[in-house]
Amino acid sequence: MTIYFDMDGTIANLYGVDDWLPRLRSYDPTPYVVAEPLLRLSSLARLLNKLQKKGYRLGIISWGSMNAPNFYDEAVAAAKLFWLNRHLPSVAWDEIHITAYGIPKEETAEEPDGILFDDNKGIRDAWMGTAYDVDNILEILKGLI
Repeated sequence: MTIYFDMDGTIANLYGVDDWLPRLRSYDPTPYVVAEPLLRLSSLARLLNKLQKKGYRLGIISWGSMNAPNFYDEAVAAAKLFWLNRHLPSVAWDEIHITAYGIPKEETAEEPDGILFDDNKGIRDAWMGTAYDVDNILEILKGLI
């Protein structure tokens, strides 16, 4: 079973970065780098490592910026990978998919019937497995151990 996480609005507070939208529209990937975590990532990392030892796989499925040209999608992907390496360096992800905006996440995942944490209700509704919003991520993961 794979546990997937969205990034923006789920584990990274992109929408809390000053002037995030104008910066994205001007093809500045910095907001993806400087976004603060939305939960205690040390606690998340410990839980994820325990879950991985129990046989769970771990994945990221996150979109790039809306209406972005290819060069900006590449910059956003690099920024998100930097964020993950900076904030969750002890997590050995089994899958990381940073796709163009709007690509269905259930078509991107290697295990589309896995578990997904995402702040977007439409994405959760389309998911083929179990999908959770961002409330109580740590508690839900504790329940899987």
